[in-house]
Amino acid sequence: MCPMSKINRTFEIKPVAADDRERARIILTEEWGSARVVSRGKIYQADMLPGFMAMTDNVPVGLVTFNIEAGSCEIVTLNSRRERIGIGAALIEAVRRTASEAGCRRLWLITTNDNTHALRFYQRFGFVIKAVHANAVAESRKLKPEIPILGYDNIPIRDEIELELILQTLAE
Repeated sequence: MCPMSKINRTFEIKPVAADDRERARIILTEEWGSARVVSRGKIYQADMLPGFMAMTDNVPVGLVTFNIEAGSCEIVTLNSRRERIGIGAALIEAVRRTASEAGCRRLWLITTNDNTHALRFYQRFGFVIKAVHANAVAESRKLKPEIPILGYDNIPIRDEIELELILQTLAE
């Protein structure tokens, strides 16, 4: 369990287990339109990825999924169903620790231009904007047509914004 897993003592963080996959699929479908997620032209079946759940009284209140590949860890999805009590931070911390233990040098993610709330959140956590992939969502819609045209605050969803956090491995 990560050190931040009981920030408010109202939830705990646990790895997603095989018997959590259906719960993960439901959360992802409710939050993302399906369990399929597109990031930088790659399709993930996010409910099958490794991840962590935040739990309160055996009810999931948060979920993060990730993919480790080539010394880098991508946060594929992050959802908190109760904001401002530390769930998102605790989930990111669990992934950061896992990535560091796996020897990853980089933790990264993609969000979209409309998601200003996420941009603020990740930057407060220490992530920096690495790249803006202009009009990349048009290509993503070819792989996942259910991506809406309009996002938060009726902002057209067009661009993928790549954020990263450079990690120190535990051996350093």
